[in-house]
Amino acid sequence: MIVVNLDVVMAQRKIGLTELAGQVDITMANLSILKNNKAKAIRFSTLDAICKALNCQPGDILEYVEEGEYPADRQKSKE
Repeated sequence: MIVVNLDVVMAQRKIGLTELAGQVDITMANLSILKNNKAKAIRFSTLDAICKALNCQPGDILEYVEEGEYPADRQKSKE
């Protein structure tokens, strides 16, 4: 499964949801869906704008993990 690590990159760049939404020209609701791994898809134009705003690569935001590994790994990394 593909995991979105947008929250991690945003924290590293010290940028909030409101500021990023304004820079990327996406609604806060849609950005929140993406940030919280609820999105089913992402447009390349949106990914491009996010990468430009955060000065990062798509691989910094998107990560492939085996099914079943994500929730447990994510919880451990937050503790």
